Amino acid sequence: MKFELGFGTGTQKVEIPERNLLAVLEPNKVETGLTGEDAVKEALKNPIGSKRLKEIVKPGEKIVIITSDITRPCPTWKIMPALLTELYDAGISKKDITLVFALGSHRKMTEEEQKHLAGEKAYSEIMCMDGDAADCVHLGVTKNGTPVDIVRTVAEADRRICLGNIEYHYFAGYSGGAKAIMPGVSTFDAIQSNHSMMVQEGAYAGNIEGNPVREDIEEAASLCKVDFIVNVVLNEHKEIIKAVAGDVTEAHRVGCRFLDSLFRVKIPRRADIVLVSQGGAPKDMNLYQTQKALDNAKHAVKKGGTIILIGACTEGLGQKTFEEWMQKAETPDDLIKWTREHFRLGGHKAAAIAMVEKNAEVDLVSEMPDDLVKTCFMHPFRDVQTAFDDAVKKYGSNAEVIVMPYGGSTLPSSES
Repeated sequence: MKFELGFGTGTQKVEIPERNLLAVLEPNKVETGLTGEDAVKEALKNPIGSKRLKEIVKPGEKIVIITSDITRPCPTWKIMPALLTELYDAGISKKDITLVFALGSHRKMTEEEQKHLAGEKAYSEIMCMDGDAADCVHLGVTKNGTPVDIVRTVAEADRRICLGNIEYHYFAGYSGGAKAIMPGVSTFDAIQSNHSMMVQEGAYAGNIEGNPVREDIEEAASLCKVDFIVNVVLNEHKEIIKAVAGDVTEAHRVGCRFLDSLFRVKIPRRADIVLVSQGGAPKDMNLYQTQKALDNAKHAVKKGGTIILIGACTEGLGQKTFEEWMQKAETPDDLIKWTREHFRLGGHKAAAIAMVEKNAEVDLVSEMPDDLVKTCFMHPFRDVQTAFDDAVKKYGSNAEVIVMPYGGSTLPSSES
């Protein structure tokens, strides 16, 4: 059977005998109701675990809306028109509404980026600003020791509304919900404290119960009260196919269950060989981004099996600390140890890769120099077919194979 898998701006071709093919993981077919901005309007009319927003807010209150920055796919410009209408209907003045972009540990955005994300209506009618982690209010400490230091504009508002998109997150379980607060509008120290728990049991994609990172996030949000959320689920074309609104936890969980119905794909058992593509550009511009597909693929491969990771990585490793740690480490164990002992953002993704490499061999099909690939404890290849043929030699002609063309989105689910 022939496959074309996304690779940079093109594809990589591979032929796999049908007798070896255990599964091809594509999104499940689910029925969707309203989509796009209509879905957002409907969610606002029917909040989950909450009164309607216009029944919560009061004229004269300072309202802050927290949304994702340019590094995230949340289509804020499609959410804001209906959200503003809801607030205006409640008698909220335009001058009392501020849209804050949650930068987390990312760079400040340009004016054009802010305008694009906010959309013409919001950008022209209300205050729009980047969160300033240098000006925060201390609201307490979580039981795990994470300082809850929140951007002042957010912390001092009368009402807080969080926006976001829900997708799988490799150690917080899912994005969305309270994640707009922590790490969205938190300090660097707070983010490091929260993310350092990624090496603990329970911190993995698709898991909420007993996930120390997600629990810490939601405890932080309880100290910085979130009054309402609007979250969306996007398909592989980044179109809104589901919107949920209401309580920061209850509405989020409904969105997570919908995501599972679409992208959590059952497999009969784990395979000897897993071929996984991030889907091509821009998702596979560097290894730092392509790691997401690798982390999902770990749920499909047998212990001691091989993951063939397919990503052009034309920009190389993609992040300074990530690169430093990869090139300094002598074994994958070093990366895991460093994350436990002195967590650093950037290095955490190196540790995530190392945790996969402890259980499976990783072959990387990319445009990166071979020597650079080897510093990441991966085996370099230039084309998928050669990598696949090499893996079959290792496991034999009866090797079982799983193909993941949309590796960044689909999450394999197996009982074995």
